Amino acid sequence: MSGTSTARWVAGINAVASALEHDAEHVREVLIEAGAKNPRLGEIEREARERGIAVRTVTVQALEGTAGGMRHQGVVARYEAAPTVDERDLPELVEAAKGRALLLVLDGITDPHNFGACLRSAAAASVTAVVVPKDRSAPVNATVRKTSSGAADRIPVVRVTNLARSLRELRDLGVWIYGLAGEAESAIHQQDLTGNVALVLGSEGEGLRRLTREHCDGLVKIPMPGDMESLNVSVAAGVCLFEAVRQRLAKP
Repeated sequence: MSGTSTARWVAGINAVASALEHDAEHVREVLIEAGAKNPRLGEIEREARERGIAVRTVTVQALEGTAGGMRHQGVVARYEAAPTVDERDLPELVEAAKGRALLLVLDGITDPHNFGACLRSAAAASVTAVVVPKDRSAPVNATVRKTSSGAADRIPVVRVTNLARSLRELRDLGVWIYGLAGEAESAIHQQDLTGNVALVLGSEGEGLRRLTREHCDGLVKIPMPGDMESLNVSVAAGVCLFEAVRQRLAKP
């Protein structure tokens, strides 16, 4: 694959604490302001040392230089993210799944809490990859990492330039593409989700974009006998993914 690991600095008490809690294996070093009195910095230092992560105390000037203008609150961490995945790697990911690829495609999920929750469900369902458009998706930031419980750096997240084109390419690879839409006639559990499948969800407000819909093989819905029009997108993603998991476990 063409993906490569990237090292960067995470700044701020909450961001560093989240990285240590949810993805400590990728934290390489923690820098803490010398003489700082905030007790939370002491907690971060203790946790980092307990996990075998190097900790250095530095001057505030050195910290500000490292943070590069980010609000650091007395602490930054050198973070090595998991390998990034290029959209050119999608065929290899699908092929490696040997006819059982499960992809989650998120069209326009810009809220980091929803994005992170979707990634957490995707990791729990052992998806092959999560596909998002480069210009209509929340970035993988500290909020996403915290909400996803570290899943953001454990599963392939593929940012694509043109989502419609990527869906066409997935179809050419033998992936059956289902878009989630409330007005669909077929229910998700009525579909065979045991082969190469991509589940496509749109934003809560707009749903699937027109071009995205046109590149789906079919539209499906989650049956909701209760008096609600829709589910939160991360809940809907979990329902759809685990329907696929249920079917796959029943048909090994």
